[in-house]
Amino acid sequence: MRVIMTGGGTGGHVNPAIAIANTIKRNDPDAEILFVGTARGIENKLTLAEGYPIKHVEIQGFKRSLSPKNIKAAYLAFVSPMRAKKIVKEFKPDIVIGTGGYVCWPVLVAASKMGIPTAVHESNAYPGVAVRKLQSYVDRIWLNFEESAKHLTAKEKIRHVGNPLRTSFEGMKREEARKQLGIDGKYDFYILSYGGSMGAEKVNDACLELMRDFGAKNEKVLHQHATGAIEWEAANEKFSEFGLGGKENLVLSEYIYDMPLRMAAADIVISRAGAMTVSELAMMKKTSIMIPSPNVTNNHQYKNAKVISDMGGTVLIEEKDLHDGRLMREVEALMNDTERRQSMGEAISHFADLDANKIIYEEIKKLIKKG
Repeated sequence: MRVIMTGGGTGGHVNPAIAIANTIKRNDPDAEILFVGTARGIENKLTLAEGYPIKHVEIQGFKRSLSPKNIKAAYLAFVSPMRAKKIVKEFKPDIVIGTGGYVCWPVLVAASKMGIPTAVHESNAYPGVAVRKLQSYVDRIWLNFEESAKHLTAKEKIRHVGNPLRTSFEGMKREEARKQLGIDGKYDFYILSYGGSMGAEKVNDACLELMRDFGAKNEKVLHQHATGAIEWEAANEKFSEFGLGGKENLVLSEYIYDMPLRMAAADIVISRAGAMTVSELAMMKKTSIMIPSPNVTNNHQYKNAKVISDMGGTVLIEEKDLHDGRLMREVEALMNDTERRQSMGEAISHFADLDANKIIYEEIKKLIKKG
């Protein structure tokens, strides 16, 4: 089996692609998989870390406001499928699969016009621009949320499959993970926090303040925070300003590449509420504090977190409420209530889709056979 995976811009687009690629390799070890992304996207770091080769297509999104950059975006939207066609033609894939982000557009359009089976996966409740635009081209539209279908017109192509996850999110236990990380017996509690692959300034600020006001005074609490690529320098500077550089129990990272291991070891996870994050937390039954991004289409992260919060599966804090030590109070309350943490883990586990990888692989085989 020869497969092209395409998706990029954020970890929320790249990680599902990696999960699907890993599922294919697990079922067909001889499969050859090529990723296609942009030259500057985070997909380069993530796919290469997993051992997959990647090629590039130049494409960029449109600005919501009037901007000269939209002229270039329009030009690239027009010519990029022709450039992507060269990559597809050289690799000769049996199927091309996209997982969101603007780079999906040229690659899937090119493959579709060449008569190659195509599919696109949408993790979020509200489909992104690329997915909506690709409806008339692809053979299948795979959805995580059933409600996403309301926003799509190609109903006959839709299949509800859930969210693909890397298998390492399934079986790792807390004690085993802590031993692998070398923190078993060293720390009583482990807080893991992050605001997304590119970063989130307000989440970074709140977590750095938590490190300063709480972690720095509790040496038996390990707190690791990932800043994201864009916010790394600013957050690292503030980390130093707060005098946290010499604290062994406080770790600042740009990105966490072994997330399944870290998440398995964590007692509390502080994060955004994107679809992939929700699925990963649910799979691992993790106690969490979700700070949904207010800067996403249709406010879908808040909707994700609200549903889970209403079921008792997470603590929901909106960005506007990140003041007066709110985050620290919530962390302390959870640390001191083991029973509540356990019940939260059970509640969020209802959002885990254990069969997504299997369903997607079966779909892939059907599309290739039909093609």
